[in-house]
Amino acid sequence: MQTIKDTVNYAKETVQGGTSEASKEANKQVAKDSNASIGTRVNAATDAVGDKFDQHKHNTAAEVHKEAAKH
Repeated sequence: MQTIKDTVNYAKETVQGGTSEASKEANKQVAKDSNASIGTRVNAATDAVGDKFDQHKHNTAAEVHKEAAKH
């Protein structure tokens, strides 16, 4: 039963990590857009940093669940 939970959690964290990565990339593009206002660019850059943190957190959690599911 625990293996099933770990497998589901692995899949969930992997998807969330992917979502955070996509958001990070979108925010990076906004931050680079010279047509956007400076405030918008700063907010996008800040959000990209937060997304990178979330991506790392989810990917780390996914690896933990993946290893737990093996045992």
